[in-house]
Amino acid sequence: MQSEFLTSATRKEEYPVTTMPEVVVVGRSNVGKSSFINAFCQRKKLAYVGSTPGKTRLINFFEIDKKWMLVDVPGYGYAKMSKSMLIQMGKMMDEYFTCREQISLVISLVDSRHEPTGDDVDMIDYLKELGIPILVVATKIDKVPKTKRIKALKVVSQKLQLPLNQILPVSSTEKTGFEPVYEKIQSMLESQS
Repeated sequence: MQSEFLTSATRKEEYPVTTMPEVVVVGRSNVGKSSFINAFCQRKKLAYVGSTPGKTRLINFFEIDKKWMLVDVPGYGYAKMSKSMLIQMGKMMDEYFTCREQISLVISLVDSRHEPTGDDVDMIDYLKELGIPILVVATKIDKVPKTKRIKALKVVSQKLQLPLNQILPVSSTEKTGFEPVYEKIQSMLESQS
C-alpha cells in the first residue's frame, strides 16, 4: 500500500480539491488513532503519535494508492482542552462531516478494554443521522485476555447498537487485524464506485 501525507486543514477552503473517496478515522483522544493509521499504512511516522492525548488538532489528509484518502480528524472527549477550543474543534468537525460529499466510510475507533463512552455513542448516532457508513474498529485488543475478547466485542456491539460483524478488533502493537479492515474498506469503495 502506498501512502503519503497530502495536507492539513481547519476549514473547507483548505480541503484538498479532489474527487477521491474519503475514509475518515474518528475516535476518542488516546484511543490510538495515530498508531492505527501508522500500523494500517505500514508506516512508522505517517501520523504523529504523541504521549499526551489531543495532539491532532487539524484534519489531516493522506492519499492511499492514488485512489482514495484516509482522513485523520481530531480526537473527541479530551478534557484538558479549553471550552473555546472544544467549540472551535466541534465546528471544524461539523463543517467537514456536513460539507464533504466524498466521505465514503467512517472508521470509528473504540478502546476494546472499556465500554464505549457517551462520546463514542454520540459520534455513532451523529454519523447514523448523516447516513454515513460506519465501521467500528476495537483497538488495543492485545491488552484484552484472549478468553475475554468476544465478550469485550459484544459489549461494544450492544452499547453502539451495531451488529457484531461490523466491529473488527485490531492491535497496532502486534500489527494484527488490519487485513479485514482493509478488505471492508475496499469492498465499501467498490460498492460505491
